[in-house]
Amino acid sequence: MIDLKNYIDTHPDFPKPGILFYDISSLMINKDIWQETINQFSTLIKKHNPEVLAGIESRGFIFASTIAYKLNCEVIMIRKKGKLPGQTISHTYKLEYGEDCLEIQKREDLKNKNVILIDDLLATGGTASAAIELLQKTGTNVSAFLTLIELSNLKGRDKIKVQTESLLSFDE
Repeated sequence: MIDLKNYIDTHPDFPKPGILFYDISSLMINKDIWQETINQFSTLIKKHNPEVLAGIESRGFIFASTIAYKLNCEVIMIRKKGKLPGQTISHTYKLEYGEDCLEIQKREDLKNKNVILIDDLLATGGTASAAIELLQKTGTNVSAFLTLIELSNLKGRDKIKVQTESLLSFDE
């Protein structure tokens, strides 16, 4: 099995000073590494028997849609307020300095479906926790949150109230 950590580029002070950015695009530029990434992530997700994969804007969309195709699942996009057409369901949540809002398109057919939430990175857990609360408003069963990268020293998984797994873990 290929160690995908070797293919994650980091960029200090991006997008602002003091942040170390973990760049997943380095996984995508080599087709063999990208296929291995999707295969490993799919194996992790498949054991949860998902019916729906929900991807968090925007890099979560990449993984949710690709893996949903591979596992024959539906896909939901979780976006920032005002980015989705039609009727939406929203959830406002607190940030360190203010608040933000996530939305999904309103669908009656989600009730009781087994949903797995997917994102590229888990840091403090605020966005993932808010996304889970948003999905639960629809009556879905959010059984797990899976992320490609976890910054374990930030202890984001402690805020998440569903089973949480990561493919790669880094101490920032």
